[in-house]
Amino acid sequence: MNEPKVARIDQSKLRESVYDALREAFTRGAFAPGESVSLRTLAGQLGTSMTPVREAVRRLVAEGALVDTPSRTLEVPPFDADRMRELKSARLALEAILLDEAMDHMDAAAIDALAAIISRPRAAGDLPDLTQNYDFHFTLYRRSGSRVILPLVEALWLQYGAFLNLVVKEKAASEIPEHIHHEEIIAALRTNNRAAAQKALAQDIERSFKLLLPQI
Repeated sequence: MNEPKVARIDQSKLRESVYDALREAFTRGAFAPGESVSLRTLAGQLGTSMTPVREAVRRLVAEGALVDTPSRTLEVPPFDADRMRELKSARLALEAILLDEAMDHMDAAAIDALAAIISRPRAAGDLPDLTQNYDFHFTLYRRSGSRVILPLVEALWLQYGAFLNLVVKEKAASEIPEHIHHEEIIAALRTNNRAAAQKALAQDIERSFKLLLPQI
């Protein structure tokens, strides 16, 4: 079984670099629900000592990306339908606000940048590019200039990442074009159609949750 890939980090800003690298890995779905996580393995992948990894992991436990079990084993939270429902409701509400605010600060160059993200080449037959998906959404959301809601959405994606790990492995995930709703968002942005943009975003969010829990 392949170990999750975590990028090696810049040693000059060790503590924050370790945390940022691990947070990014969890957000993009590098770890699956219920997976055990070894501090030693993480330190080896990052090319650091155990100390900064241990500090980063404490923060990730506090943020809900990891669970410190009674046996002292670190685990990604297991699959939980009720938790998925809460994450879906929170994402639908908060990301809609960010999209609306982002549209107040949108210009042609920003829209072209979003289009370029989903146009990045990918080898045929590969699983969906989770980094590409993340870059699209947060490039869009950062246009909002939000200092309150954006960090909340980042925290939601940190918890959602483990579910995303399962989503891309579902056969049904490839039955709908990967960027169909992203393309709809871009088209709506070009015409400043807020209703269409919000509808496409909601469908994009709901799509991934329905793959794992059709009745959600």
